[in-house]
Amino acid sequence: MKKETSPEMEDELRPEYDLKTLLKGGVRGKYAERYRKGTNLVLLASDVAKAFPTEEAGNEELPVAAKRHEEGSQR
Repeated sequence: MKKETSPEMEDELRPEYDLKTLLKGGVRGKYAERYRKGTNLVLLASDVAKAFPTEEAGNEELPVAAKRHEEGSQR
């Protein structure tokens, strides 16, 4: 017995596109490494995040704090 598909699951791809042709020669994870290199998200603790009201504030102050920390650990 064949399982019926719900209307939401029906293919919305235009008839002129052949999915088999579109996927032919595709490489899984082709850009994964490039994506990882360009993405660095950090979840800050809520009390730390309150110190930086905007993204710009964090981007200005965190490198300064990191440099101070680095200099202090080299002494």
